[in-house]
Amino acid sequence: MITRFSVAPLWQMTRHLAAVASGRTAPDLVITGARVLSTYTERTLPDREVWSSGGRIAAVKAAGDAKKLGLAARFYDARGGILAPGLVDPHVHIESSMMTACAYAEAALVNGTTTLFCDSHEIGNVCDTAGIEWMLEDARQAPLNIFLTVPSTVPATNPDLETAGGDLTPAKVGALFDRWPEAVSLGEKMDFIPVCLGDERSHGLIAESLKRGRPVCGHVYGREFVAAYAASGVTDTHESIDREIASDFLEAGLWIFLRGGNPATPWHSLPLAIKAVTELGADPKRVCICTDDRDADDLFLFGLDWVARQAVVAGVKPETAWSMGSLHGATRYGFDGEFGALGHSRRADIVLLDDALEVRNTWFGGQLMVEDRQPTPLLAEQVAEHRYTYPAAAYRTVRIADDIRITPELPTRIVTANAIRVALPGILTFHERIELAPAASWEEHFQRHDLCFVSVVERHGRSKRVGLGLLKDFKLKSGAVASSVGHDAHNVIIAGTNERDMRVALEAIKAKQGGVVVADGGKVVAMIELPVAGLLSDKPAREVREETIALKKAWEALECSLPYMGFNLIPLSVIPEVRITDMGIVHVTGMKVLPLFE
Repeated sequence: MITRFSVAPLWQMTRHLAAVASGRTAPDLVITGARVLSTYTERTLPDREVWSSGGRIAAVKAAGDAKKLGLAARFYDARGGILAPGLVDPHVHIESSMMTACAYAEAALVNGTTTLFCDSHEIGNVCDTAGIEWMLEDARQAPLNIFLTVPSTVPATNPDLETAGGDLTPAKVGALFDRWPEAVSLGEKMDFIPVCLGDERSHGLIAESLKRGRPVCGHVYGREFVAAYAASGVTDTHESIDREIASDFLEAGLWIFLRGGNPATPWHSLPLAIKAVTELGADPKRVCICTDDRDADDLFLFGLDWVARQAVVAGVKPETAWSMGSLHGATRYGFDGEFGALGHSRRADIVLLDDALEVRNTWFGGQLMVEDRQPTPLLAEQVAEHRYTYPAAAYRTVRIADDIRITPELPTRIVTANAIRVALPGILTFHERIELAPAASWEEHFQRHDLCFVSVVERHGRSKRVGLGLLKDFKLKSGAVASSVGHDAHNVIIAGTNERDMRVALEAIKAKQGGVVVADGGKVVAMIELPVAGLLSDKPAREVREETIALKKAWEALECSLPYMGFNLIPLSVIPEVRITDMGIVHVTGMKVLPLFE
């Protein structure tokens, strides 16, 4: 992996590491006085020390061996703590944090994550191949091992159902594999229904990965789809929402990534899915844990280390839980010779844990980046002084016409509305047919049926399309909320109780070239500005976190039933049952557009 802190390939290091391991050459660093969590044997070994040199682990020895030999190394006293490998997140979207890769690194390292396999389909949907390559350049500057699972579903559906800024054809995906060594697999194949039905383009994308010997990542809901999906060449999924489907996936030969996250969001399916192991007796050897999506606040609070601890709470022993968060993910992608364990010659990506598996320190390539849960000067310098600068084109992606309608006309006769009902945890949405009798105002309908407006505005400058709809059970009490992170085409989604506040929110997004907004009383109450592709802030991690906290407080004050990240999923037209895009109301299983009123 190429980063600012890259180390020499193993083939250039073997003689040197052998000399260090045998005591003929002094190591660069000795972390001593520790217990070692072995992900190979899932044991915790007492009284050990780890020798590293050139950014790699040379040996794990008995505590005190280096001093007995008189080796002139730097020593770090672990004071009885637990040394474990840095965590390996097998499925993550950096864009969901609304931070650049360089900013993301700070929070990841604080939580002990040193390696990511990320799917940048968000910026691919906005900026096509160019956006993905910007993200890769950003990742190369970050003090993390960041690999790309090449976006496979851009756009997420066909052009008749949504308008996206990108179009990643099989040829473009193949070129990304061939140009970028960081491109190690095909990213989540979200259009699982077309895959199962044998869609030519979907299988053409899968073929680009398989013919290069790369794995294919998945995303599927519904036990009825598992067999055809697995037969299509997909070999993992992070959508294990309960023990039964998790068991089905494992028996079909898929790796499963158990997703843990803030329990108030849709990203916490681990407690139910882990029961395939704890209750149904499945072996965890092909089970990983992942984060998937995190905003800037939750990234600090609910890192992959937190997910590992949640696995322990669910009944998995600590050593197995940490292995699921490190060695298993590395093994899935064929990188277990580099990451995921404290084996000799592996990268010196090491964390120091307390007995509760809380991360205290993180070493990346043998360099101390986090100490006592605080960034060291080395990490602070990296994320502040050596960040990637996105090109000017990345700051010009929100192109919205001025003369567009964003709310539907009030019906003057009895109609049946095809509404979208939301419910926690917020991933699935439901089709509601609601009869609307003539009323004096929309407010009457809203109060009677618990409705509000919802609109999706095309923002890539390709049309003036606006999908108009009604949202049920969103509980918005006043004002409006809006986001330019409407998955997956990333058009602007707005929900509101009145047109004035909806326009205020939309104009704020236009002015700042992207963002997530809460508006009420004719003014912006809170906003995270996202000028890079309408997806990312260019500010440091802690500043983005502060803005995120303020936005979530304003969001909660309007009593929205879904958190804003769940709201961002409402246009995601590959997840059942009914969605809204700039084309209108989309019935997902039928892959067709429904009229708002019948």
